[in-house]
Amino acid sequence: MRNIKAVIEYDGTNYKGFQIQPNVCTIQMVLEKALERLTKERIKIIAAGRTDTGVHALGQVINFYTASTIPVERFSQAINSCLPGDIRVLTAELAAENFHARYSAEWKIYRYRIRLGTRGGVFWRNYALTISDDLDLEAMREAAHHLVGTHDFQSFCASGCEVQSKVRSIKICDLRQIKSGIELEIKADGFLYHMVRNIVGTLLQVGRGQRLPNDMPRILASSDRNQAGPTAPPQGLYLSEVGYPN
Repeated sequence: MRNIKAVIEYDGTNYKGFQIQPNVCTIQMVLEKALERLTKERIKIIAAGRTDTGVHALGQVINFYTASTIPVERFSQAINSCLPGDIRVLTAELAAENFHARYSAEWKIYRYRIRLGTRGGVFWRNYALTISDDLDLEAMREAAHHLVGTHDFQSFCASGCEVQSKVRSIKICDLRQIKSGIELEIKADGFLYHMVRNIVGTLLQVGRGQRLPNDMPRILASSDRNQAGPTAPPQGLYLSEVGYPN
């Protein structure tokens, strides 16, 4: 059996998230059906991150075991021929037998796109949060920097999160201007359920003047989800990159 590591991208608009669920269409379900069609095997995929309904990926990482003799350099093209146009395998390579897309990861990067203005919003509605507010970018950036470091992020974790420890280490949390508006980049050793979207919702309150940047340490210390802002919509969120040991 070979362990294949693949990097994939997808438009999450038409899917109920990544992970297989009964009676709904998910990214994992479509990938596993494509692999079964290709290899004639029942294959179980492991993913670096279980993105939610409507969330996209630019660099999701998966791995799976197969007895297929298809050359690894042909796997991307072969799988893509069995996939719809909104899911694409970018690269495929042989991995070590014990490689695990989720547990072997050292860090992940998520990006969240905020489009400013209303013109053309109909074309962006599935790929960014479109708002017409005037945002104080510097205040949002100051607030975001308070999140860098190792903290208990329970205040930014949605109910239903099953992990016991809510401690995570954020290495980068910064906002930058892009052509269409603002993009938040967060790099961390791991993320909690809805963590990025809850951070975005809180930063938007700072940008609108509803909170101060210095509120962030207090929110973290409270370990109370009610102290943070609302959950931002999913369509602006992208799993951008996953890092592994060399």
